[in-house]
Amino acid sequence: MDRAAGLPIRTPDQRLRVFVSSTLKELEPERRAARAAIERLRLAPVMFELGARPHPPQQLYRAYLDQSDVFVGIYWEHYGWIAPGEEVSGLEDEYLLAPRDMPKLIYLKQPAQRDERLDELLGRIRDDDTASYTPFSTSEQLADLITADLATLLAERFDASRAASVGSGGVGAAGKPGAAAASGPAAASGDPAASAASAGEHDASTSGTDHIPVPYTEAVGRDREVATLLDWLGHGAERIITLVGPGGIGKSRLAIEVARSAGEPFDRVTFVALEHVLDPADVLPAIARELGVRDAGDQPLSRQLGAARAGRRDLIVLDSFEQVISAAGDVMALLNDLPDATFLVTSRARLRVRGERVFDVEPLGLPPDPARASLEAISTADAVRLFVTRARAADPRFELTDENADGVARICRALEGVPLAIELAAARIRALTPAAMLGRLDKMLPLLVTAARDIPERQRTIQATVEWSIDLLSPEARALFVRLGVFAGDFSLDAVEAVTARAPWATDLLGTLLELVDGSLLRQHDDAGVPLFSMLVPVREIASARFDAEPDAAAVRRVHGEHYLRLAAEVEPLLEGSTQSAALQRLDAERDNIRAAFRHLISVRMVDPVARAVWRLFLYWWIRSQLTEAKAWMEDILHADLPLRDHTRAIAMGFTSWVALSQPGPEVDSGPIEWSLALFHAVGDRLGESGALTALSIACAASTPPDLERADKLQRRALELVSAEEHPTFAALFKDAFGALTLLRGDVDGAIGIYEEVLEDARRSGDVFVESITLANSGWARLARGEARPDLFSRNLELSLQLSNDDGIAYALEGLAACAAVAGDVDRVGVLLGAADTVRVRTGLVGQRSNTTYRPFVERILASDGAAAFEAARARGRGMSRRAALDLALAPVEPAEPAEPAGPTGPAEATGAAGASGATAPAAATPAADRAPSVEPVT
Repeated sequence: MDRAAGLPIRTPDQRLRVFVSSTLKELEPERRAARAAIERLRLAPVMFELGARPHPPQQLYRAYLDQSDVFVGIYWEHYGWIAPGEEVSGLEDEYLLAPRDMPKLIYLKQPAQRDERLDELLGRIRDDDTASYTPFSTSEQLADLITADLATLLAERFDASRAASVGSGGVGAAGKPGAAAASGPAAASGDPAASAASAGEHDASTSGTDHIPVPYTEAVGRDREVATLLDWLGHGAERIITLVGPGGIGKSRLAIEVARSAGEPFDRVTFVALEHVLDPADVLPAIARELGVRDAGDQPLSRQLGAARAGRRDLIVLDSFEQVISAAGDVMALLNDLPDATFLVTSRARLRVRGERVFDVEPLGLPPDPARASLEAISTADAVRLFVTRARAADPRFELTDENADGVARICRALEGVPLAIELAAARIRALTPAAMLGRLDKMLPLLVTAARDIPERQRTIQATVEWSIDLLSPEARALFVRLGVFAGDFSLDAVEAVTARAPWATDLLGTLLELVDGSLLRQHDDAGVPLFSMLVPVREIASARFDAEPDAAAVRRVHGEHYLRLAAEVEPLLEGSTQSAALQRLDAERDNIRAAFRHLISVRMVDPVARAVWRLFLYWWIRSQLTEAKAWMEDILHADLPLRDHTRAIAMGFTSWVALSQPGPEVDSGPIEWSLALFHAVGDRLGESGALTALSIACAASTPPDLERADKLQRRALELVSAEEHPTFAALFKDAFGALTLLRGDVDGAIGIYEEVLEDARRSGDVFVESITLANSGWARLARGEARPDLFSRNLELSLQLSNDDGIAYALEGLAACAAVAGDVDRVGVLLGAADTVRVRTGLVGQRSNTTYRPFVERILASDGAAAFEAARARGRGMSRRAALDLALAPVEPAEPAEPAGPTGPAEATGAAGASGATAPAAATPAADRAPSVEPVT
């Protein structure tokens, strides 16, 4: 060991050496990316894992540093291990030992929840003027940054060394051609205007900034945007970049951050505030003033600026350009006269000039649904981080806690991540708790106001920022903006055409819509191939208030409602079979407007078409967990004291009674189901009649005592009325219900055979919903004969996640728990059932009648010595994050040996009255949350 310690430590070759510092474990992919980037430049990466091991680690990296030329630091969340006898970690020691004159390239992975000591180290690095400082998010982005930064560094060093060897022959002190003002072409020609202009400007031989506003607060949540814009600027190919977004979105703050960080390759960064410039003719003079160029008056000002700044790389930031948008042509002329300049523009509208590259400034990242998220998940969201930062500025005692995190998260979600709105709300923390503030956000505009006198008047309230943008619109665009106040959420072009038909100002509807998009009052995106438009909440609130005051508002609302009645008719046939997924997404896209339309039409007594539309979308409400909401609409219709058509009454009574079958409560009254059955038969609605027969069959099987003979006859009639060719999904669901009834009658093999047939048909037709619930039913049937098949429930879980079907997720977790019970894994049983409990709390179907299948398995455990361990595991599962619960559920387990049936197997008890998954008939629905992506936490 002594001999090894005395030997010099060498890298594999003697090329230019780049030392890479990071924690090894958490940044392994990033280290691989860094190594590849360095080797692409034919440089030598100096990395701990590449070194010889006879040397102690500390001696190894110190020796490597002594022989390295460039220091690359890659940091994320952890400070690193502190060795015995040391005061700092190896990560910090490496940075401290790097020579001061060694170039240091520092890269920070985002997002991050950093160790306190790492934050302290980064603070010192920020103050080190020998280090660059760049955020990144992926290993691919890191590789690109390292490649570009090392190439730039090498080029600069080459220029500097050449300048030192050849003197000032055409290369200035900063290593840039033409850096000295006297060597420029204008000075050589003796142009008096250029000489006058040069006399008043800053010395261009040194890089600098001019009048960049000093931010009063830290920029929160914009690291990725800053990195992207700096990358665009660094390439030099983009000469005019426009940051576009609505008022309050943070365009100016982002531009300030980019301007402060730009540095090389620019000689100078100049910030030109245009908020008080109202005449487009004053734009060029404002730029000249900030550049220190005096207007001699004998040439166009753009030419004078070109002469004064010849040979200099300028970054010119033009802030608040929307009010002088017609000056875009002057800026383009200036681009021609300043061939080495780049413009960074902030505007609520695009400039629409050649060569413009638009950067859409989006709202800050939102927290997950607080009903399902942990405090940690909420606290890392950019919108929440901004709220907490600004709240602490208003009240230093404020902390994000388990008690207030729900309110803060809901505020940020209600404000849709708009930075100005969040800042204004957070400033109210001295007077309102988050919960109290949330209660006032139904009408948010009066709350969102600041008294700060250094804020421009147009930004002191959200309302002022939006109205500022509206004032800049053409009369046609202002009229369209007001008309769009009829919409409650995202809306399609078809919907816009419907509500603007025959409006005299809508002759060029697409052009007028584009003006609103360009003015950042509308956002446009695609969903399932359908172009959709949306407004941020503060914008929509103003549009809605103006629309309500319109004399024709009632007529437009009716047109709006009729459009969504037509949409229901168009999508209905697509909800079955292979087109199901696309149809669900199409309805999801305009769900808020569908709800608003149906509620309005009911309020104006147009109940018959609403009932028909709701019935058309039955599968949507079922899959998306909205059956209870649709039931409430039907109850409103029944209680409205209106004359109803027979079909309307059949639908309303059917809905209310069928959904009640899967809800907690006393034994179901089959009378309304019988009535709806008679009405469906009378009006000739065969699908409705089949559904009523199935619901009545389930009710008979669930009665005390069960009437299985009548249930069997009813279900067979239901199967005869609907063909798989006409209604493949419903035919399969009714057959599935017959399988559940067969199981209840004690024919386990017969039930499994039925489920296999349904599964085959569902897979052939591409019906994911039918496949999902039939897998669960098949799994329970096999458990009834002592055969544990966790693979069936795992696939059921995967498909339920694909459908965002929370109730299906709960059934799958319960099935997997039952399989674990057969295998004797008490801890797994408890955790999975605890996680299922949490999902059911969220769906609001705790204690539903169909949710009884797993109970025999639990009762056996509770009667055993494992009861205490089971209860502890179940409590753990209830508090587990959604991701952790799903990872556990989907982890492979050893197959269980065949065992005796774990639960009752008598004719009336095999799997529960409504079938194993409770999803074999409309009344035993498998609801889902509206949008419950698998990455969101269960809690």
